[in-house]
Amino acid sequence: MNDTVYRLLAGGETAGGMAPSDVTAPEQFTGADTTELNATFFETPLGKGDGTISTGVWLCAPCRCEIESFPVHEMMTIIEGSVTVTTADGKAETFTAGDSLFIAKGTKCVWEITETLRKFYMIVA
Repeated sequence: MNDTVYRLLAGGETAGGMAPSDVTAPEQFTGADTTELNATFFETPLGKGDGTISTGVWLCAPCRCEIESFPVHEMMTIIEGSVTVTTADGKAETFTAGDSLFIAKGTKCVWEITETLRKFYMIVA
């Protein structure tokens, strides 16, 4: 087990910053801005232990995604921007800077970023 401590930086790694990401399909963006960036600070190898763990910072322009089954367990803290998550029962909740949230794997929801979002995340796949 790695016993290193990682400081999660909102702008990505000091050496490399953030790199392009492609989690969001082009047609899901709701405006002309299709910026999506990621910096992974720690990730366990696939298939090792109880599940793959990944942590980092992700930035994405406004978009709307209908998610049939959230693919991972994810805890996140919003650094800037705004996202509204609407669950299958129609309950909508908006999260902004300073808010933390958790979405369980398998959750059916609509994920709608209304202001460019930057978040810290920890994912267990």
